Amino acid sequence: MSLGPFAGFIWAAYGVTALVIAGLIAWLIFDGRRQARALAALEKLGIKRRSE
Repeated sequence: MSLGPFAGFIWAAYGVTALVIAGLIAWLIFDGRRQARALAALEKLGIKRRSE
């Protein structure tokens, strides 16, 4: 497979895309854990969810 003169640009685009997706996944994991801690703190104070 020959990418021609644009090979550098194509590989850079794939690299940037992979970094963005990895960053979004990391952010979702971090934020999910932060939200779980916040929810646990509220439940410890006696504040319950409406859905229950």
